[in-house]
Amino acid sequence: MTASLETLTSRLLDAARKAGAEAADAMAVTGASLSIDLRVGKLEQAERAEATEIGLRVLMGGRQACVSASDLSDRTIEALAERAVAMAREAPDDPTVGLAEASQLARGWDIAAFDLSDPADEPSAAALEQDCREVEAAALSRSGITQVESSAGYSARAIHIAATNGFSGGYARTSRSLSAVAFTGSGTNMERDWSGESRTYQADLPAAKGIGELAADRALARAGATKPKTGTYPVLFDERVAASLIGHLLSAINGAAIARGASWLRDALGQQVLPAGLSVIEDPHRARIGGSRPFDAEGLPTARRALVENGILTGWTLDLGTARKLGMQSTANATRGTSSPPSPSTSNIDLTLGSASLSDMLRDMGTGLYVTSMIGSTINPTTGDYSRGAAGFWVQNGVITHPVNECTIAGNLRDMLLRLVPANDARDHLSTRVPSCLIDGMTLAGS
Repeated sequence: MTASLETLTSRLLDAARKAGAEAADAMAVTGASLSIDLRVGKLEQAERAEATEIGLRVLMGGRQACVSASDLSDRTIEALAERAVAMAREAPDDPTVGLAEASQLARGWDIAAFDLSDPADEPSAAALEQDCREVEAAALSRSGITQVESSAGYSARAIHIAATNGFSGGYARTSRSLSAVAFTGSGTNMERDWSGESRTYQADLPAAKGIGELAADRALARAGATKPKTGTYPVLFDERVAASLIGHLLSAINGAAIARGASWLRDALGQQVLPAGLSVIEDPHRARIGGSRPFDAEGLPTARRALVENGILTGWTLDLGTARKLGMQSTANATRGTSSPPSPSTSNIDLTLGSASLSDMLRDMGTGLYVTSMIGSTINPTTGDYSRGAAGFWVQNGVITHPVNECTIAGNLRDMLLRLVPANDARDHLSTRVPSCLIDGMTLAGS
């Protein structure tokens, strides 16, 4: 599969040279996906998709243009290249646009060590439907569950990137998933919750029974939710939603935001942004993890690095373009699609684990809110002001007393993250491993 994609990128680069491009890079992507959805025991959707896409970026000095297509014929490829060159000649000039130097390129990686592609056969639609029915039956085995929606999916994808600077490389990845949404009650008293799992290898996917039962138990625990009282309280973010807190930090240190001056951390390089002892590590080389990759979208070698070390912000997330704008070196974080130029983004992320379990955190937090789901958001990217709708459970004197919903939690991200206390319950198989996190003194708007 990757060999044929390599041939496609070579054809694109040859066409770009023929059309008069000064420099170019090409991407070819092929994939297949299969998904099954059940609702109330009936097949809601069965969908299979297969596609191969090609993309070409042409550079003429500091001008660039991106084009893409799904037709792989020689005629289309030649027309694509000619169109890209014509577009690039009319594009605005940007002195930071350009390919990597040959000395910067990744070389000699061992893609087998990344273990990103399951060699097992693609599952049949019948097998996925059976998974859905098993997870549904497990959820309905819990008394009080009135309805279940279940989904199962599989995808296989391969990518190859090549450029006129001499880079050429590709890899394949797979994914298998299963999830359930369980409902209890009816009308305005209806509550729901979910459970889901996804793995690179099909054999690693947990059993349907446990997934369905967990979705049901979570939904049943939500029955009878009420609004909490307005006030200032500690807020414990469950592991399912705590990753969003670090996600806001990652957005704020993205080189694109820094270059625009539109980040609440734009002046924080070298400053404390998390409590001492906490670090945020990016490791794109974890085996069997969906976010892993040996090189970025510009052909630079990826590596493990600390974004925050011992609480101190150590660097931005950069591709070549944003690095040049800021007078820095790329951190090999370029990502791109077939129709777009590179932009910076992180892959696998780890927040330092704490020493306390979730139950310890609940016991010690006193009285406050344990958040298990959030909806909507108002995040000011320049100031870091934070406001989100939340639901979860009320904790009184360290004990969960009842479910709550229809409330809003608010604060400022700069202050919030400096008070963050992590638990030790991050799930090892996730690309982003962030445990449950406690933040004291947040504003809660309820009844």
